[in-house]
Amino acid sequence: MSATTDRTSRPDRVWSVADHIEDVLSKIRPLEPIELQLLDAQGCVLVEDVTVPVALPPFDNSSMDGYAVRVADVAGATEAYPATLTVIGDVAAGSGDLPPVGPGEAARIMTGAPLPPGAEAVVPVEWTDGGTGGGPATTMRARSTDPAGASGEVRVHRPVEAGAHVRTRGSDVSAGEPALDAGTVLGPPQIALLAAIGRATVKVRPRPRVVVMGTGSELVQPGEPLGPGQIHDSNSFALTAAARDAGALAYRVGAVADDADTLRAAIEDQLIRADIVVTSGGVSVGAYDVVKETLADFSGEEGSVEFRRLAMQPGKPQGFGLIGPDRTPLLALPGNPVSSYVSFELFVRPAIRALMGLQDVHRYTERARCTQDIASSPRGKRQFLRGRHDPVSGTVTPVGGAGSHLVKALAHANCLIAVPEDVTEVAAGDEVDVVLLG
Repeated sequence: MSATTDRTSRPDRVWSVADHIEDVLSKIRPLEPIELQLLDAQGCVLVEDVTVPVALPPFDNSSMDGYAVRVADVAGATEAYPATLTVIGDVAAGSGDLPPVGPGEAARIMTGAPLPPGAEAVVPVEWTDGGTGGGPATTMRARSTDPAGASGEVRVHRPVEAGAHVRTRGSDVSAGEPALDAGTVLGPPQIALLAAIGRATVKVRPRPRVVVMGTGSELVQPGEPLGPGQIHDSNSFALTAAARDAGALAYRVGAVADDADTLRAAIEDQLIRADIVVTSGGVSVGAYDVVKETLADFSGEEGSVEFRRLAMQPGKPQGFGLIGPDRTPLLALPGNPVSSYVSFELFVRPAIRALMGLQDVHRYTERARCTQDIASSPRGKRQFLRGRHDPVSGTVTPVGGAGSHLVKALAHANCLIAVPEDVTEVAAGDEVDVVLLG
């Protein structure tokens, strides 16, 4: 299947931002589900409803270090007139042999330990003398290895109600209740719940593998000295970090020189480990825009890539297609740093999220009052400016200018200010759409 159609292949067409992303997403299919170990599934999207097989907690247990008692035995206990109980034994977490608690008795119990038969509540150790014969309470952990602690007496200085300091069976969730719904992104709390209900594996859509490739003979790796006409490669680092932030497993390929054969070989070599390929640079009309030249050669069974002009600033030139035997999506982004990053947020991030099987793939957009004038926004183009959004005041302030090379301004922004195609000026106090980054 080719990425181009009669509708999309007109060379004179100027695409809107909405039409371009709609076309990209129409060709993205979620990755096939696989069964993964819990920690390997972190960041993945669940594809099955999970129910709770056993109640949590599975038995009544103590939420405190203290003494398991009968309520009647400590009723009316005070500092002046403590209730004196016989300590019949210890109950540690994981205990299976539980001593029954009868009238006038108590069992020393640790946090998480099962409530023994006959006991109705737990008295915290701080409300007792710790079994020391009237002195100040000691910590349960310090005494838990002392065999003498399992016998003798304990003085209780305060009463308790039934169920006090006890986590009852099923108080978290009952057996048969839903645990997690399909579509849930598995973070640490969800992994914890799955482990708690005994799941060792879970069925998910895997995190997409994204290969990021910078292009340009002028690019030098950070940490290396710059020669005449050279700059450090920042795009591939920014896009790789952005792909990881979107939920992908991202692989950064070092900058590829402006040579068509070298670039084609690099792309073909990376397809084996890619669910999506992202390039930056070489997509406009320059004499050395080899990305456009190289990808235009993909045809027939190898797929095809279409290069488009979009009614947006920055990010006018874009490329998109499906290449290789598996029809891997490839998005070719402009080379200017801001153009590249804005293009990623608008087009690549939604594609990654769609591969994950998520329904809500776009960044959240809300309205905010602009604190400054925005002049000379180009008519007929949707302009994206860097901004600093204050959610408390509901305002946004432009950061830096409109230049597509202003990396520092991008680093200090937390949103993009979207100025519509038919708006050329925004006055201070006007409401604008802001695309929240993060």
